[in-house]
Amino acid sequence: MKKNRLGHTDLHVTELCFGALPFGPLQKNIPVEECTEILSEALRAGINFIDTAQMYQTYEPIRRAMKATGIRPIIATKSTAASYEAMQKAVEEARTQLDVDTIDIFLVHAARIDESVFTQRADAIRCLLDMKEKGVIRAVGISTHSVRAVHAAAVNRNMDVIFPILNLNGIGILHGTREEMEDAISACIANGKGVYLMKALGGGTLIDQYDQAMSYVRSIPGIASVAMGMVSREELTYNIRYFNGELNDTDVRPAAQNKKRFIVVKVLCNNCGNCRTTCPNEVIEEEGGVSVIREDKCLTCGYCVSSCNQFAIRMV
Repeated sequence: MKKNRLGHTDLHVTELCFGALPFGPLQKNIPVEECTEILSEALRAGINFIDTAQMYQTYEPIRRAMKATGIRPIIATKSTAASYEAMQKAVEEARTQLDVDTIDIFLVHAARIDESVFTQRADAIRCLLDMKEKGVIRAVGISTHSVRAVHAAAVNRNMDVIFPILNLNGIGILHGTREEMEDAISACIANGKGVYLMKALGGGTLIDQYDQAMSYVRSIPGIASVAMGMVSREELTYNIRYFNGELNDTDVRPAAQNKKRFIVVKVLCNNCGNCRTTCPNEVIEEEGGVSVIREDKCLTCGYCVSSCNQFAIRMV
């Protein structure tokens, strides 16, 4: 599989990145053994880049897949930690649960925060930079949906890697348009930042426009990789064959695997508002004393699931 250098880092990543969010407990909640098998197959097929996060709770299958295959991929993880101590704990958690000495890429997980992230999370960023200096982390960066945050990252000398949202319809982009996000990404690339993309299929909403959506993101100059969530061997095989230019008329896209939506079970919702605060796309609203998800705008990321103490949010 084609590999690209990630900005000015010494990391060369496959164009297809394995997104570890969807098979975890925030979405499909697939048994660990099955997740391990899918991920092991991805590593054996040549994918050398995995994206995960502290919030995703998917370190275990990644560790197991590395042990089963003997293959050590490039791993990017992230944390919402705001303090030095909390970020230090997040880094050590990742190292311990993944059973690795070094984290290749550690990102500030800040989907909905604008450029103020660099002041709000200053202590956490300082921790990552200290860890990088010690050789515990190889590259530091930010994961974001905000155009303004990406522009700020482009001129921030401490940011090595940027993980922004971008897709054909501009779904989920905050503080600007699709075209403005393209400009911000171009500024990052011009300044030597490594850029890989999330939500190329808009959380599954663009699955019926797969070829058009994927052609769009792959045409953006300088993009090193595209993170794709995969929850079955069929999805994995299809995506690998697509990125390798091997698809033919007999290949059938496993669309059914991508159809998902989240709902709030009203009788369980106590209207605490945690999900509304957490939602990176700001599509959960209060209605009739409970939270309601606007499905037409939902990215189906599942972040709201982790915030609900009542277990009122379900994937259906």
